[in-house]
Amino acid sequence: MLKRLYDWILHWASTPYGVPALFAMSFAESSFFPVPPDVLLMALALGRPKRSLYYAFICSIASVLGGVLGYFIGAALWDMVSAYFFSYIPGFTPERFGAVQALFEKYNFWIVFFAGFTPIPYKVFTIGAGVFHIAFAPFFAASLVGRSLRFFAVGGLIYCFGAPVRSFIDRYLNWLAWALMLLLVAGFWLIKVVM
Repeated sequence: MLKRLYDWILHWASTPYGVPALFAMSFAESSFFPVPPDVLLMALALGRPKRSLYYAFICSIASVLGGVLGYFIGAALWDMVSAYFFSYIPGFTPERFGAVQALFEKYNFWIVFFAGFTPIPYKVFTIGAGVFHIAFAPFFAASLVGRSLRFFAVGGLIYCFGAPVRSFIDRYLNWLAWALMLLLVAGFWLIKVVM
């Protein structure tokens, strides 16, 4: 089923509706859709490498707007479904909820940024940010920076190197994202230690 969904997404790249499909998919993936928009972004960018930064821009804006929807879904629906989660989800207790909420409150920008940039499902964190009612401005800024870095990295590589970079991106994008996150964390830790 996932393979059929993947093929269906790729087919949009060869239609005149590729850009609207990229926008819709990027928007939906940030709050409920299971397939990351990188797939269609790469297909469109490889078809027209000189427009790959434009496609990255479309992908970034739509993804952030979808994240805003996820935020408001979490904020609006949690009160209605929280009793179900505490009653029927094994291991989901008010204490664990409080512990995760404390992490969101302490590291709100960084949690959303890492989720936006890495292969972690961003939608879980957009909805979680709404559930925990973290401040909207840091949420929006972290989403904008994290998602833009991710999609512009893909678009930029294709813009600079064209088709040969596709197999590299397919194979190593997730590892590169994790490596960059580790470098960022190490850098911030080093700054903290030095200062």
